[in-house]
Amino acid sequence: MDTQQIDVMVADASHEIYVDTILETIKNAAKVRGTGIAERTHEYVATKMKEGKAIIALCDDEFVGFSYIESWGNKQYVATSGLIVDDRFRGLGIAKRIKQASFMLARLRWPKAKIFSLTSGAAVMKMNTELGYVPVTFNELTDDEAFWRGCEGCTNHHILKEKERKFCICTAMLYDPTDPRNIKKEQERNNI
Repeated sequence: MDTQQIDVMVADASHEIYVDTILETIKNAAKVRGTGIAERTHEYVATKMKEGKAIIALCDDEFVGFSYIESWGNKQYVATSGLIVDDRFRGLGIAKRIKQASFMLARLRWPKAKIFSLTSGAAVMKMNTELGYVPVTFNELTDDEAFWRGCEGCTNHHILKEKERKFCICTAMLYDPTDPRNIKKEQERNNI
């Protein structure tokens, strides 16, 4: 397949027709991987699209992949979440394109915010590392209760609760825009 045929873009209200497919793809991936993925509602994902806080990948009119962003803690933190690629399009570098697009969207909308990601996937950890994220303890993430309530839809939530939100199956990773290494990467990305 020619990956140039796959468009990665900021989603909008017109993409709501893909929400049920996205939710089903996420649910199926969680079953196959045997790991937790926080479940979201149709309304939640549709709202992310309408607010311009989501990235969608399409091949013509066919769903390929998705991710969304959300701000927390009075916009001091941003989470990139829900990264998923349909099985038929895996291994083509699409997840990396979506991850980079959601990262750039977060940087554009909230340039001073710390960006974090909770993941149990090695591929996402690698992508995060390439973008400048570093592993951190959970107490270095937002203390916004609304964010942590979002973990309640994950099959591993009981572990997070038992461990008093200190750790879980996921690895916490954080991008700090004030870190000198990230300032240098940002300058290189912008060719300054």
